[in-house]
Amino acid sequence: MALAGKVALVTGGAQGIGRAVAEALLQNAAKISVVDFNQEVGEQCVTSLDQEFGTDNCLFIQCDVTDREKLQDAFKRTVERFGKLDIVINNAGINNEKNWEKTIEVNLTSVVKGTYLGLEHMSKEHGKQGGVIINVSSMAAFLHSPHQPVYTATKYGVVGFTRAIAEASEIENYGVRINVLCPAFVDTPLLQSIDQEEKMGKFYKHKDEIKQRMDIYGILQLSFLPTPPLAPSAPPPPAD
Repeated sequence: MALAGKVALVTGGAQGIGRAVAEALLQNAAKISVVDFNQEVGEQCVTSLDQEFGTDNCLFIQCDVTDREKLQDAFKRTVERFGKLDIVINNAGINNEKNWEKTIEVNLTSVVKGTYLGLEHMSKEHGKQGGVIINVSSMAAFLHSPHQPVYTATKYGVVGFTRAIAEASEIENYGVRINVLCPAFVDTPLLQSIDQEEKMGKFYKHKDEIKQRMDIYGILQLSFLPTPPLAPSAPPPPAD
């Protein structure tokens, strides 16, 4: 797929794998919406991307992907800004075994929502021109760990859902290619969460097992454009 002139929406696009994808798309002359929950990091990311690629090619949308209405609005705003939608990257993810319900909502439920929203905006079934959806799973879908059982379940789910909906898209001639990406260990904030007991709960005690796997498989490093420093805070008003 030639990327020049295409419009992409990337969830979790302000950091980690999502940001790397955003930069790659812009380097190939696409236009993108960076959808991310973190307002501060999102604004820093887009400021950096604007400086490198111009201010007309990138839009930041603050969004909790578990909120159906906000996610719908992110898709709507993308189309309003750029006129169409060609690519959806459902990348947002967390690693929190203590709040496992949230992990399911972010890692699996929002991927399903994002896929269906992508089809609404790109499928020939809805009179559109087709496109591409990429759902981000993980090596955890094939190599489970006692350190993160719910995270593992969500990534299994992303693979199964994507395989099934991809076949449905082909049978129904939606004109949308749907793939799943399963990265191994990547140096991102999500990977760093394995050392945070407040997120891993009682499974924290298994962290050495997953670190041993990192030693075996290695960790992919991401490089980004330099992020501009935050603007200095305004000085406090003079005392009366």
